[in-house]
Amino acid sequence: MLRPEFCAGTAAKGDCLVRYRFGPSPLAVEVASSNGSLFLRSILETARRVAAEFTPGPSEAGPGPADEGREYVGSEGLRGTLAVRDEGALDYVIAARVEAALSAAGYERIKPLSAQATRHLGTGTQDRARPRRSRLYLPGNQPDLHTNAGLFGADCILLDLEDSVESGRKAEARMLVARLLSERRDLLGGSEIAVRVNPLGSPWGEADLEAVVPEAPQALVLPKCESADQIREWDDAVRKLERSAGLVPGSILFQPIIETARGLNAAASIAAASSRVVALGFGAEDFRAELGLTRGAAEEELAVPRCLLVIAARAAGVEALDSVYSKVDDETGLLESAQRARALGFSGKSLIHPSHIAIVNRVFSPTEEEVAWAREVIDALAAAANEGRGASTLRGLMIDEPLRARARSILAAAGAQHV
Repeated sequence: MLRPEFCAGTAAKGDCLVRYRFGPSPLAVEVASSNGSLFLRSILETARRVAAEFTPGPSEAGPGPADEGREYVGSEGLRGTLAVRDEGALDYVIAARVEAALSAAGYERIKPLSAQATRHLGTGTQDRARPRRSRLYLPGNQPDLHTNAGLFGADCILLDLEDSVESGRKAEARMLVARLLSERRDLLGGSEIAVRVNPLGSPWGEADLEAVVPEAPQALVLPKCESADQIREWDDAVRKLERSAGLVPGSILFQPIIETARGLNAAASIAAASSRVVALGFGAEDFRAELGLTRGAAEEELAVPRCLLVIAARAAGVEALDSVYSKVDDETGLLESAQRARALGFSGKSLIHPSHIAIVNRVFSPTEEEVAWAREVIDALAAAANEGRGASTLRGLMIDEPLRARARSILAAAGAQHV
């Protein structure tokens, strides 16, 4: 009789290809590795550890009729064969690929990944004001891009489960991201850790939340937001999962993305819909496509929507983060795009390549001249206050309280000490 076979992962570098086949005998694990016998024992132990997380009995989602499923699955443990072809995968990748293959076969995981998820967000406090100059997208289903992520220097690493993952790989991607957060979070360094999930109305959004929220990402990036009601729906769903996982409700932050005309019209209410919202992102490519905009050399077609998004974000007291610059090898174009965004009031930009990080971090950091000006403003207004005046002059220009606020913002961004 033909045995059903279920696969997960790839044979690409840094990944592994896992095949599970039903059979009558107790579970056997077969390993072939590009590293020879060096890590065979570790791979075997990882595969068996993950297999032990699953219920041994057949499920409704199993192969064919229930009696056929019982032919291959015994009550004392999983049965069949797991074949692992390793191409230098780390343990968490192997674990995620084994999980994906067994899940595809219809087994249900009965043990959580993190018994102590609160180790990541135990206090319920997050640094809402941390720098978000650079937000680097990493496809959730490409483990080779995760390994050195913490060395890139991005303020935020965004693990993507949405646009960069094809529909047939969504489940594998969410399992890989969940394992990364649970077992090898150290690979992400000191960057803010965010996950872009699929929309709640899609076939994958709810499962994304169920997989990643218990592993406590610091933020969720919410795509295609078009109303405050959507944000409140996200908030309710995440809050329930936080409670179930032992996390402080409200501890995971939101970064909604505005990608449509409807979303832009509702941007102010979206930004104010939940205390979790810390930034509004701009999705320029989708916005261009919906409105039929022609890409200009200086992105002039985006000037108005960018301004409106910044106004909406600032009115709600949150940051505005600009869209990606899609020409990977055009550093001059990237620099000019980032400079335009900063001039319009954005505080950061999303990126699709690590080579963009240094340029964007530099553009969205205060210059030495700006820091010096800010200190002069603070000193001049302090001297004026000692004389009973609320305003002063600096280099022939009047300065008052609004400029003091701007100066303090510059110094805070620069990490300087001020009064």
